[in-house]
Amino acid sequence: MQLYIANQNYSSWSLRAWLILAQYELDAEVIKLTLFTDEFYRALEKVTPTAKVPVLVDGEIVVWESLAILEYVNEAYLDGKAWPTSASERAKARAIASEMHAGFGYLRNEMPMNCRAKRKVHLSAGALKDIARIDQLWSQQMTDYPEGFLFGDWSVADAMYAPVALRFETYGIELSDQAKTYQQRLLQSPAMQLWLAQASTETDIVEEDEAGEAV
Repeated sequence: MQLYIANQNYSSWSLRAWLILAQYELDAEVIKLTLFTDEFYRALEKVTPTAKVPVLVDGEIVVWESLAILEYVNEAYLDGKAWPTSASERAKARAIASEMHAGFGYLRNEMPMNCRAKRKVHLSAGALKDIARIDQLWSQQMTDYPEGFLFGDWSVADAMYAPVALRFETYGIELSDQAKTYQQRLLQSPAMQLWLAQASTETDIVEEDEAGEAV
């Protein structure tokens, strides 16, 4: 397998796809491209019509969207264990993952992922509403699974929310105790620590993702 990603400091969708490979220590070649460069577009035009990352290439199979990559890897290599075993919990996990996939637009726009930085931003009412919903969701899952991830064992749902945990850290977002517990548990996981270590070695600056003011 080959996984094409972009700058680890900034690319939230790359992180989601990369995490499932790292979490389960799957053998894959990671090809990291620098955002908005000629090399980025030249490399991607050979494998995907979207010219976006992430892209997974597994033999003749090409998957070019994060949630689809997570689903493919789960089915092809993990016998489905990256979703909860219970049908009811699996349905809930998919709903939670899809809520992240399709929503929280204010948060995404106002708080771009920026792993290396500590920033201060002035948030809109929409972004604050997004944060409150995520806090509520995380807190509920920690009530149900106090010792684990969102559904006890690590799952695709955790991959989907991992960039948000990083955003909250970057921008100093205050969370309830239970939501904070989950955030820190996710950030301290070995796979996330590896991503952060690799991101810390990058030197490229993407100005549009340097939101707000340095702290």
